[in-house]
Amino acid sequence: MTPPRSTLLPAVGVILLGANLRPLVVAVSPLLGAIRADTGLSVSTAGLLTTLPVLCFGVLAPLAPRLGRRLGIELTLLLTMVLITAGAAVRLLQPLAALLAGTVLIGAGIAIANVLLPGVIKRDFERRVGLMTGLYTMTLFASPALAAGLSVPLERATGLGWRRVLALWGVLAVAAIIVWLPQTRRRTRVSAADTKAAARPVCGLWRNPLAWAVTCFMGLQAMTFYMVAAWLPTLLADAGMSGVTAGVMLSLSSVVGIAGAFLAPMLAGGAVRTAAIVVAGSVLYVIALGGLLVAPIAGAYLWMSLLGLGQGAAISLALLFIVQRAPDIRHAAQLSSMSQCFGYVLAALGPLALGVVHQATGGWTIPLLLVITVLIPQTLSGVLAARDGHVSGYPDEPPVEGELLAFPSSGRCQGTGPAR
Repeated sequence: MTPPRSTLLPAVGVILLGANLRPLVVAVSPLLGAIRADTGLSVSTAGLLTTLPVLCFGVLAPLAPRLGRRLGIELTLLLTMVLITAGAAVRLLQPLAALLAGTVLIGAGIAIANVLLPGVIKRDFERRVGLMTGLYTMTLFASPALAAGLSVPLERATGLGWRRVLALWGVLAVAAIIVWLPQTRRRTRVSAADTKAAARPVCGLWRNPLAWAVTCFMGLQAMTFYMVAAWLPTLLADAGMSGVTAGVMLSLSSVVGIAGAFLAPMLAGGAVRTAAIVVAGSVLYVIALGGLLVAPIAGAYLWMSLLGLGQGAAISLALLFIVQRAPDIRHAAQLSSMSQCFGYVLAALGPLALGVVHQATGGWTIPLLLVITVLIPQTLSGVLAARDGHVSGYPDEPPVEGELLAFPSSGRCQGTGPAR
């Protein structure tokens, strides 16, 4: 289904924004050897380059709805791309502090955009939620796969060095700024009273069972994803696979994940059908992890394909639940903030916990069984999140006549009470 002309440019903008939410983080991993050799970074400090952004995703997520209400969602998203561009530029500078500071800027921009983009899909593509969620999530897999696969070849082919190659991925943010800039005109100027009223968040979600189901599914799928992504190459290398091939296997899972990310929200429809996709994705995940236990080398291509499909379906459904379970964009932003704050803090702790278990046991059987165990509550929360209905929340103060209850898009959006 082709979007009408009025939504075509916003659709391209959303896809371009999504294309910037992973590459500048993922591109660090394949270049980490060159970075350490050039700067003398210790292993722990080098780990900060990949851990800091994920921590930013969780810690800064609660700020996103407030910024969106005060500045307007379009302008805030534009500023996230400016932050990402600035972070890419700062990492060009020589001091080690600049490398870490640029990484934090990138993580901050991504954290805010992560939270706000599901609300844009909710508002602008209500009749095409499945399609746009699929395209958006597909981009979340495709762009980092490109960054992981092309960063080292680009460095070797061009001789630019790791700093300039990392900065090249910032060009995507510049392109997003150019395409998204016209969208900032959609928000008209509002009065100071309306701005103050809009700053009051939707409360009550932390006591809502459906909101917690969405939050737990988001958090647990992020945790399992980062646990596997962080240690999969090491697991395969320990089984006898070359380091280069192990990296290719990780990229393969990401490439196949594109299909899972696109198909899951397109196939979802109704509580039972969506719950079945949640379960199917987890089953694929378990088969892949079980295969890695018994035949990590012989069946690697099959296990990576199944793993990618399961991971892609999970993240896509997690984002779809945020959009579907929110009655309006204001609730979508708050639910997105709640679930991603919880989710990415868990995601940052997951790889550390798996590493500790691996070190304590000296093998990969117990760590993989641990991931499979986490998939049980992940599946249960996903089935609960698939139930039809909306989360309920209310402003923390009684609304007044003319109060702005949602992000404005074209003109003032007024309301007389909390969305139900």
